[in-house]
Amino acid sequence: MPTNTLTPPDTTIGAPSAKAPRMGWLDALRGLAALVVVFEHSLDVLLPEVRRATGPWFDFGRYGVFVFFLVSGYVVPFSLERRGSVRQFWAGRFFRLYPAWGVSVVLALLLGAAGLSYGLPAAIGDRPWTSALAHLTMLQDLLGVPNVVNVFWTLSYEMVFYLLVTAMFVAGVHRASARVALGFGVGAAILGVALPSGLLASRWPGGTIFAAALLLAGGLAAMVSRRRGLRRAGVGVVAALALILLVLNSRIGAIESLCIIATMFAGTAIRGIQDGRLRPGPAAAMVAIVPALTVAAGMRTPTSWALHANPNPLGPDWSIAVGAAWLTFLAGLALRHRSMPRVLVWLGLVSYSVYLLHPLVIQAIWHAAGQDTWGLSAPVRAAWGVVLLATVLTSAALVHRYVELPAQKLGRRVTARRRSPAPPTASPAASTSAAASTPQPAHP
Repeated sequence: MPTNTLTPPDTTIGAPSAKAPRMGWLDALRGLAALVVVFEHSLDVLLPEVRRATGPWFDFGRYGVFVFFLVSGYVVPFSLERRGSVRQFWAGRFFRLYPAWGVSVVLALLLGAAGLSYGLPAAIGDRPWTSALAHLTMLQDLLGVPNVVNVFWTLSYEMVFYLLVTAMFVAGVHRASARVALGFGVGAAILGVALPSGLLASRWPGGTIFAAALLLAGGLAAMVSRRRGLRRAGVGVVAALALILLVLNSRIGAIESLCIIATMFAGTAIRGIQDGRLRPGPAAAMVAIVPALTVAAGMRTPTSWALHANPNPLGPDWSIAVGAAWLTFLAGLALRHRSMPRVLVWLGLVSYSVYLLHPLVIQAIWHAAGQDTWGLSAPVRAAWGVVLLATVLTSAALVHRYVELPAQKLGRRVTARRRSPAPPTASPAASTSAAASTPQPAHP
């Protein structure tokens, strides 16, 4: 395996980290991001005036999700390194993500059937089985399938990031995060404008979903094999699947897709620099270029031959929001040793459920308010806003307490039983322990 020249030569492989306590600043960032995303999605229902005034200059939704992406990049890869096992990492991901996700899917279907929401996308009813399969992979937004809940789209990019991180870990090149971030950033700024959107889904919709599901299952199974050749093949399959979907089949376009992955790997590199795993000079220089490339990419206009791509640039509202997300994350990093507001820390703990459930609450509020909320007076809309926030926080707290936490405990028991004696799943260079802190997975 090629060595990573960004890794300090005196770094001890497998050395434990000195970090131990939970990172409250990350929880606070999650809590802030969750509130902003809820605010964004409530604008069209309760605050159209704010939408009209701020829409051309700031995208609150993208601000929130890019904060989440940075936090996810900072946290998740070191969860894999700490576990030292692909099996345990993916078992942890499953029990962390799918239970609350399943609750939101069931609620969305029930509300849609009862006529208490905007309704489900028609394409899901046209192809229920393939749509269900695509959602089970969590790659549906990259497979041409409309999301049952609109916020599910970000989970597809989380999944791609997990796949790439796992492939790098097994290949023993997981310390190349700064260079990978820079590569995706350069790709977004230079190549993103010429790449197609939805190419495979438009020409081979059902086949793309089945092929992706098969390759995903086969690639992950190969990467946990005892045979080195199979593990290498699994790395190739998983990495190829993730990259092909990103550059050829993205719904949101290759520019933003590549920017998202660049941002997440930049978060990983920042953690590596902080923990002494990467050489601070070269790695910091590469990371510093990523937000500049991302903001510039958002202002570029796609070429006329970029099949199915949006002909317009992402725009200043998108670029300003992404830049603000970076500044927010760096501010949190700078203040990481200070105590954070308890309300934001608590919101960070329940942020995944807040993220999944709030669109359903907003739709139910819209229906309960008569589906013509714009005609309501400002005080009445403010009252509905209070009801919305209280309902979101209460439902998120309940799901976190009775679904997320039990599922995570079950996941820990399952992985503990399998912890010994497991075959190695990575090269010796990939056995470095991550930080001992165990914050919740980053992205809601």
